[in-house]
Amino acid sequence: MSSLSFYRVAIPFRQGFKHGSAERTQTQAVWVEASRDGVTGVGEGCPREYVTGESLETAERFLTAHRPMWERGFEKLDDMTRWLHENEDIVDQNPAAWCAVELAYLDLFGRERAQSVEELTGAPPVRGSFRYTAVVGDSDADTFDATVGRYRRVGFSDFKLKLCGELDRDREKLALLRKYEVPENQVRVDANNLWDDTGEAIRHLTALDFAFFGIEEPVAADQLDALREISRAIGCRIILDESLVRIRQLELLLPDPETWILNVRVSKMGGVVRCLDLLDRSNEMGLPVIVGAQVGETSLLTRAGLLVAAVAGDSLLGQEGAFGTFLLEQDVCEPPLMFGAGGTLDADALGLASRPGLGIEVTTAESIFQPL
Repeated sequence: MSSLSFYRVAIPFRQGFKHGSAERTQTQAVWVEASRDGVTGVGEGCPREYVTGESLETAERFLTAHRPMWERGFEKLDDMTRWLHENEDIVDQNPAAWCAVELAYLDLFGRERAQSVEELTGAPPVRGSFRYTAVVGDSDADTFDATVGRYRRVGFSDFKLKLCGELDRDREKLALLRKYEVPENQVRVDANNLWDDTGEAIRHLTALDFAFFGIEEPVAADQLDALREISRAIGCRIILDESLVRIRQLELLLPDPETWILNVRVSKMGGVVRCLDLLDRSNEMGLPVIVGAQVGETSLLTRAGLLVAAVAGDSLLGQEGAFGTFLLEQDVCEPPLMFGAGGTLDADALGLASRPGLGIEVTTAESIFQPL
């Protein structure tokens, strides 16, 4: 029988991060530890009210309600995946909280069996280099300029920037990208559901006069017909994030898979197993993916994202996250999993393929973990 402990993680950011739905100065995450016979696995999830309707409070209620069954019933991976598939509707309402539980048990099972999470789940080993996107929040012109300049000096070529909806400010941001000779077809923008009116979104995006390779969530979530109209008018694909939180939503994309790119965030989707199920179906449909990240993830969710990116293979168009202590005042492990020159993370140098479980050894001060 295992035992579970639940915490919230509070790590200040080195610099605030702002977009159309929120402004953050520290992490908002739940942390789960699953222990048995002296072995402990760890998991992380990032509840977001504006993405999945979750908060730290709803996460606490979900975790507390199901703890006895999980502690008693999860002896091996099959037990956990069976519970997941039998309780999809419950997980649909609590994906980030479940993600933390699932990762903790995957880590525990892997450590107990001396297997990596890839060996445990049948995924390919995490090897080689992974290239990350430079993500630039909504900030004043000087801060934006300095941020883009730093990214370019260390070799980033792929950029994602947050739109604010003010035409002059958004144009100014794009002019700065041009100043730094960022190729337009390697830029995507995220509007975080800015516009209520489809026509207004089209007018704004057209006026920017920029050849983006993708536009993420310009209108309210789940407005697929409006998104199709925007895609046709602007001439580029739509990246689905808030509009893709459940696997069954993929079937709505069958008529026009060429319109869409999927933003697959491990926490948002409800863990690694559901991400792998989604990739099985999205690959059949020919849908490209971006492995996204929540702002403020620690190295633990970065590690989970590497597994998903490896499985995505040729369908992977971009990868987000791995900010580590570039954003956080401290991370949970040393060294943190974070990108280096050119936005690349060398999995071989970290030896992740040969480490049991998730391969993360928590070294940070206990003060950042506050019991739920």
